[in-house]
Amino acid sequence: MIEIGQKHTSELMVTDALTAQQMGSGDMPVLATPAMMALMENAAMLAVAGELPDGSTTVGGHIESSHLKPTKVGDKVCAIAEVTKVEGKKIEFKIAAYAGDTLLGEGTHLRFIVDRERFLSKL
Repeated sequence: MIEIGQKHTSELMVTDALTAQQMGSGDMPVLATPAMMALMENAAMLAVAGELPDGSTTVGGHIESSHLKPTKVGDKVCAIAEVTKVEGKKIEFKIAAYAGDTLLGEGTHLRFIVDRERFLSKL
């Protein structure tokens, strides 16, 4: 059962492949916003993965986040997702990313529980 307050932390090391230059979201050699947000989504997905029925997964429905500070190649980034609301198949999260104690960005994320096979059959 998914409960309010469930959390997960996901981590990554900033590599050249994750920079704004390489991902095409900017022209600076710093962590790309899409990479930071993907890490936040990963933390949310994993926060509830162990509580889902067999054959189910979650998919992202909405994400909103600030990106407050740059992060250089070689830095470790942690994203934390915490369940704030559960309503049927809809799960809301508070998300944040940090490099050490420095807040990089924060916001909210919405995920939906879906049947994996049914979801893929609609492609």
